[in-house]
Amino acid sequence: MNVEVTCTPEEARAFFGLPDIKPMQDRIMGEIEDRLRSSLNSMNPETVFKTWLPASMQGMEQMQQMQQVFWNQLANIASGSGGKKE
Repeated sequence: MNVEVTCTPEEARAFFGLPDIKPMQDRIMGEIEDRLRSSLNSMNPETVFKTWLPASMQGMEQMQQMQQVFWNQLANIASGSGGKKE
């Protein structure tokens, strides 16, 4: 014996006496969406970048800055503007 029943999910839920929680789900999802949007809008891109950037990468930036200062000083010495005065 084989019985087939064709019905929509709403009809099946009503048949088994289950509650319709769609309105509650819609409200909760709307609230979650609002919270996510407000959180994203309040985030500063620079702060997010520094938070996600590993410490080693930040150290590399500092290393590059120190290297640039070194090369600038070396160039000044070589051009005579920062070297010995005779």
